[in-house]
Amino acid sequence: MPVEINAVGNVEPIATVSIKAQIAGELLEVHFKEGDFVRKGQLLFTIDPRSYQNQVAQIQANIGKDQAQLQQAEANLGRDTANADYAKAESQRYSTLLQRGLIATDQSEQVKSQANALQESVRADRAAVESVRATLGADQNALEAAKLQLSYCTIYSPIDGRTGAVMVKAGNLIKSADVPIVVINQVNPIYINFAVPQQYWTDVKKNLTDDVFRVRAMVPQDEHPKQGSVIFVDNAVDPTTGTLHMKASFDNSANQFIPGMFINVQLRLSEQPNAKVVPIQALTEGPKGRFVYVVKQDQTVEMRPVVSTYNYNGEAVIDQGLDGNEIIVTDGQSRLTPGAKIQVKD
Repeated sequence: MPVEINAVGNVEPIATVSIKAQIAGELLEVHFKEGDFVRKGQLLFTIDPRSYQNQVAQIQANIGKDQAQLQQAEANLGRDTANADYAKAESQRYSTLLQRGLIATDQSEQVKSQANALQESVRADRAAVESVRATLGADQNALEAAKLQLSYCTIYSPIDGRTGAVMVKAGNLIKSADVPIVVINQVNPIYINFAVPQQYWTDVKKNLTDDVFRVRAMVPQDEHPKQGSVIFVDNAVDPTTGTLHMKASFDNSANQFIPGMFINVQLRLSEQPNAKVVPIQALTEGPKGRFVYVVKQDQTVEMRPVVSTYNYNGEAVIDQGLDGNEIIVTDGQSRLTPGAKIQVKD
C-alpha cells in the first residue's frame, strides 16, 4: 500500500507586484483590461507627460545657454592667455633694457604692472570657465533626472502575470507612491503551501535525497489530480501545530489554480509491504474510536477496536486490531450488537 498524506494546501503566486506611480499626475490611459494576462515589458499605464516634457525642454535650453557661455569663457581665456604671454615677454625685455641703462625705471615698472594685471585676468578667466563647466554639469545631471521623471509617465509590467482590479481609473489624479494602481500575480508556475505531521519527517527526509519529490493536488470539482514537485521543506517544525511546512511547484499554463484557493494535496512518501487492509466502509466510528465487527466461527460478531492511520483507493490500512484472513462485516453494521447472530449473503 502506498503511504500517502492528505493535506489541505493554499495556492500562492510565485511573485506578486503592486504597481504604483512614481510621479504625480493625471492618469491618461489604461492599456489593458482587468484580469488580463500581461507580459514583462508590456505598456500598462500612461500618465500626463506634458509638465515633465516642459521641464526637460527648459533644462535643455539652459544647457544650450551654458554651452554658449562656456565657449565665450574659453575664448576669453585664450585671448587673455595670449596677451599675458606677450606682456610677460615684453616685461622681460624691458627689464633687460633697464639693467643696461637704456630706459627709465618707470617705463619698466609700467610694463611689468601690465603683465601682472593680464596674469590676474587669466586666473579670473580660468575661474569663470570652471564655474560655467560646473553649472553645465549640474544642468546635465538635472536633465538626466528630468528625463527619468518623464520616463515614469509610462508604466510597464515588470513580470509576466495576471492583473487584478484596476484601483485608479483613467482621468483621475494619482500621487507618487500612493495606493497600488493594480496588482499583478505571476501564476505560471504556481506554488501550493501545505503542512504534514511531524511524525512523517523520516519519510520526508528520505524523499528529499531523490531528484524529484512528487506531490499531487486535486482542484475542487476536478477528478483529475495535477502533479507537481516539492521545492521547499521548512527547517523547523511549527511548535503550535506539530506540523512541517512544505511548498510544491505546479504547472499552471491552463490557469487551473488561482492564488488564495484551498486545494486537497496528496503527498506520497513510501510504500508499505504486506499491509493488512479492509474496505473502508467496514470501519465504524464509536465513542472510543474506530472498530469493526469480526465474524466468529459460530456466526456471531465481535466488536474489535482497530487503529487505522490512512487509507487509499477505498481501502483502509489496519495497523492494530486484526489478524490476517479474518472475516469482517462490511454492510449493515448499524443493526449489529456484540454477540449478535448474522447470516452471510452473497
